[in-house]
Amino acid sequence: SGKEVIARLIHENSYRRGGPFVVVNSAMMRPDSLEIELFGTEQGYPDANSPRRIGTFERAHGGTLFFDEVADMPLETQGKIVRVIQEQSFERVGGSARVEVDVRVIAASNRDLAEEISAKRFREDLFYRLNVVPITMPALRDRREDIPELARHFMKRAAESSGLPPREIADDAMAVLQSCEWPGNVRQLRNVIEWMMIMSPGTSKDVVTAAMLPPELGAAASEMTSSQWTGEIMALSLRDAREVFEREYLSTQLSRFGGNISRTAQFVGMERSALHRKLKGLKVTDTERPRDRARMGDELNRQ
Repeated sequence: SGKEVIARLIHENSYRRGGPFVVVNSAMMRPDSLEIELFGTEQGYPDANSPRRIGTFERAHGGTLFFDEVADMPLETQGKIVRVIQEQSFERVGGSARVEVDVRVIAASNRDLAEEISAKRFREDLFYRLNVVPITMPALRDRREDIPELARHFMKRAAESSGLPPREIADDAMAVLQSCEWPGNVRQLRNVIEWMMIMSPGTSKDVVTAAMLPPELGAAASEMTSSQWTGEIMALSLRDAREVFEREYLSTQLSRFGGNISRTAQFVGMERSALHRKLKGLKVTDTERPRDRARMGDELNRQ
């Protein structure tokens, strides 16, 4: 999930980055087995032949334990979590010896925990133990500037898990990704990146372009209407609006003539040398392909 990505980034940029990062999704766990998952079991539990089982708290020793959907945790277990956070020790299920750990806990929830406390479904003492540095995560569509970093992160992880070489994402593809609404938020973005890796395999030198994206993404991105674009460009200064238009116009004409500077210059009514300087100033390359309206909207959003 997106919350897990943020938690992992916090872990990887802290002094605990050399330690483990362990995830527990409370919503996916059976309540009757959650404590065994968290604390493990002592040898001989539940029967004499049962070996000792290490729980997630021990596996996270020296690192970070991330509780996703912490509000789904049973109240009784919440109380034990409070004690572990306070004392940094616990007892395995079926045992009496204290096990000491050094664990940082990060927790996340889609629910309003204040309402959960009022409804007596979440312990207030656990809330204050966890709510030391609160981070509010808006929907992905409200933080489009994060999409490039997230996309590269998922591309790297998809490459590692599939055994395929990592790929670069072209500007036109990134523009489409930044133009989508992402109703499924970060999880949907991750799935799209994994789809791209599987459906367009190549070498590490190959670049993923907009043409390689799932068809539905291109259709969704193109829904940016002319009125939306007009409203955005009207919010710019004359200088910035002119630059956005010139970049788009010249990029389209250059592609129209197959990257031929001379033919493009003749059509737009400029000297070849002047056009070359203009393209360089606008950072338009000779091989750049035309961008769609979604890309133009992306350029506007960056102003």
